[in-house]
Amino acid sequence: MASPYIEIPVGERLVKVSNPDKPYFPEFGYSKRQLVEYFIAVGDGILRATRDRPTTLERWPGGVFEGAKMATREDYARGQAGGGAGKSDAFYQKRIPKGAPDWVRTARIAFPSGRSADEVMPTEVATIAWAANLGTLTFHPWPVRGDDVDHPDELRIDFDPQPGTDFSDAVRVALGPARELLDELGYTGYVKTSGKGGVHVYVRIEPRWSFTEVRRAALAFGREVERRAPADVTTKWWKEERGEQVFIDFNQNARDRTIASAYSVRPLPYAPVSAPLTWDELPDADPHDFTIATMPARFAKIGDPHADIDDRSFSLDPLLEMADRDERDHNLGDAPYPPNYPKMEGEPKRVQPSKARHDD
Repeated sequence: MASPYIEIPVGERLVKVSNPDKPYFPEFGYSKRQLVEYFIAVGDGILRATRDRPTTLERWPGGVFEGAKMATREDYARGQAGGGAGKSDAFYQKRIPKGAPDWVRTARIAFPSGRSADEVMPTEVATIAWAANLGTLTFHPWPVRGDDVDHPDELRIDFDPQPGTDFSDAVRVALGPARELLDELGYTGYVKTSGKGGVHVYVRIEPRWSFTEVRRAALAFGREVERRAPADVTTKWWKEERGEQVFIDFNQNARDRTIASAYSVRPLPYAPVSAPLTWDELPDADPHDFTIATMPARFAKIGDPHADIDDRSFSLDPLLEMADRDERDHNLGDAPYPPNYPKMEGEPKRVQPSKARHDD
């Protein structure tokens, strides 16, 4: 009879893995144990991406199977987020789970609503493995550190292909006008696959600016890339206005908006991961090549392409000056926030154009 659990040494800890043979990606035969062992194999990399950061856990405790679904807001309202018959199969854990070991650290963060929570804050690989045992596939770290949760130290640029475009289009934009602008700004950008169809670029910044200012800088970056490649890029928030273009999602820099960390696993049948790359690798990259089965060998061979990401941080002043010029010279003020945010100062009407009233 199979053991109901095993214990795996991770650093100085023993991490318990319950039901290790449980299928987590049944279509490809990957078990929970393989998921945990994957995270341990790339431990230094994913810890670099999450260390000391409050982190939301995207949990799929039943695995990724046909028909599995993520909890909706309505599920949370009905108390049906968390699995079980008639409930959602996956959910976001924004508060540290009950029964967590005393060595799992936390950081207190404030949501746009004004409510607060103590989120898991990884400080060692054992925390990642413990979370994986709970069914965590994707780690969503905030762009802040636990000792200063109000001043991001990371600018996140999200290239999101819209219907009619794909990964290759996101790559072309990232390698072309976006990288050109990064070079002009003097920024070092670190690129990775999203694990689905997009591309992410991270820039370490000095933790001197608020979330509002960092988002404003991201919007200015996106608008400048859009000016340089108007046929390929959009910063339009409303989907009905985007067309077949790559959307630069500036709102990923708003408070409580997060992006899948490097080395996170995405909930697709073949278990893809968000893979850090070098810029030289990006032109020929195929997201399907990076999975929990292939990444450990890649990591053992080449290490983490983002190993020096913390060596230098940059000023947002050039982008904030660009935002000032957009407002002054191009009449481009703020853009809409996501729908669950309170109305923000200077924000335009938060209503999609096709439903807006056009008063005389």
